[in-house]
Amino acid sequence: MTNKEKVKRVETVVVPHFDYNNESLPTIKSTIRSGFDGLIWNTKHRLSEDILDLAGPRLKAVSTMSSGVDQIDTDELKKRGLLLGNTSKALDDAVADIAVGLMIGAARRFKEGVKELETGNWKYGVQWMLGQDIVNSTVGIVGLGGIGQTIVRRLKGFDVAKFIYSGRTDKKEAIELGATRVPLEQLLKESDYVILACPLSKETKHMINEEALKTMKKTSVLVNIGRGDLIDQTALYNALKDGEIFAAGLDVTTPEPISKDDPIVSLPNCYVLPHLGSATVETRNAMAKISAKNILLALNEKPMMFPIPL
Repeated sequence: MTNKEKVKRVETVVVPHFDYNNESLPTIKSTIRSGFDGLIWNTKHRLSEDILDLAGPRLKAVSTMSSGVDQIDTDELKKRGLLLGNTSKALDDAVADIAVGLMIGAARRFKEGVKELETGNWKYGVQWMLGQDIVNSTVGIVGLGGIGQTIVRRLKGFDVAKFIYSGRTDKKEAIELGATRVPLEQLLKESDYVILACPLSKETKHMINEEALKTMKKTSVLVNIGRGDLIDQTALYNALKDGEIFAAGLDVTTPEPISKDDPIVSLPNCYVLPHLGSATVETRNAMAKISAKNILLALNEKPMMFPIPL
């Protein structure tokens, strides 16, 4: 049987797993030990050297069902000459919607308002439950990739006064979007809203720390739709508790799932969602299809839909 015929007769194996339960790892490892040509790594468990060893020499390609690839040991994939793809762009719209929702929810104090309603403490008066406007604000995007760009497009209808962004390089799309690249420190100082939409890496881990939070305006709102470890969560808790910034909206936390008893969950000015970014039927279906196509294309020695350079 030729290689081409083998690729046409694709056999798939679905391994049940629970992202945050280490008890599922033995099942994953036991199944992968049988050997596969491709892996769709749809889990937060880390694809590490030991699991790649189990997969054996047949393995040629890996695709995540996500935009980020921080759960993949990319150095190890590169060393083995393996191909890597993700589902970039498929989740841009859904995650951008969540980002805008968190901006509004945190800035307009939804969490506090709903709690007062549910406990029968709905008050009246011109000074009750005042929040922050988006109109005429400065919005800073950390990471103007596909999701960051989509967020800016969403916010065009909110009459934002100024868009600024930080990142390693200038983005050609920024000109069309009317966004100006600035250093991170300047972005933190000037922004009324700081939105984290960058990948997690050694360089970006805890980029929002105690010092960064002290740089921000007391009226500013921090939104994170990237990864939990972009923020030093203890520093954020202290900043929110002490009123160093106005509010935060988080779709990602450290750890996940975060305990209901975690101090940051109890803060009235921290609006936390359980990582709902891409959680729509249409988006998840699209991500699944792209993941499969990435693998099939790679096995047919064609470029993946969304390859990750290693």
